[in-house]
Amino acid sequence: MTLLAEDGDTVGIAVADLLPNSVAHLNVIYVVPERRRQGLARGLLVELASRARAAGGDHVTLDVDTSNEAGRAVWQRLGFREWGLRLSTPLDELERRLGPAEAGESRASLHVQTDDVDAVKAAVAKYLPRLGGSGGSVSEPHNGWTTVTADLLDRDRHALGRLASELSNATAAVVCTLALEDGRLVRYVLYERGSVVDEYQSVPEYYGPIPPGDVVALSANATVVARLTGADPARVRAVARTASSPDELPPAPELLQELAELMGLAG
Repeated sequence: MTLLAEDGDTVGIAVADLLPNSVAHLNVIYVVPERRRQGLARGLLVELASRARAAGGDHVTLDVDTSNEAGRAVWQRLGFREWGLRLSTPLDELERRLGPAEAGESRASLHVQTDDVDAVKAAVAKYLPRLGGSGGSVSEPHNGWTTVTADLLDRDRHALGRLASELSNATAAVVCTLALEDGRLVRYVLYERGSVVDEYQSVPEYYGPIPPGDVVALSANATVVARLTGADPARVRAVARTASSPDELPPAPELLQELAELMGLAG
């Protein structure tokens, strides 16, 4: 449905679709700059509402940019309210994330700050199957850390976190997870008494926009890392940097290895 406001020439236009769910969706409404604030847009909307009503419609929808505060205020004064969310992403970003899984390697390891290998093996045997995993490998201690690996942990970071929390509780030890995701992202999480005490993600918004506070929270806390692992705080700050893109950091496998070394973990 196309509506025109004319005064010799066309001075305004409204374009809408009448949808089968009793909704008229307003795609475009425009008035030439020199004829604005003369009621033309209002007249177009009145006619739109009339025609939508005659066609059996009972709602009008439209899209407005979330950054357009003035525009949002105008529509809200006319009774429009938010009821949905339209998301946007650059094509380059979408194509990167839709790329083949084999394009980027994902692997993870879990490190328990204890020499009691038998206690770690018992806890892994108890909790890993509950998360849908099987097998798993528990290494001999290295620098006071016992390392756990399993196929499930490589592909499911939520299972990795849950197992780390359970092992931290079961062994009363500090636990650190270390992961490479998509071959481009590096993460670590430190647990104490079953709770997360520090979390790092090399690209905080790799999986999409997050609140500013969460961006800050995904930066390494050098003081906590030093207390729990013995790492040099200055070295932590130098290595565990964050960026808006993986391309702004060292290659992720190298960054992973550096983090492992500064914490004394098996790489």
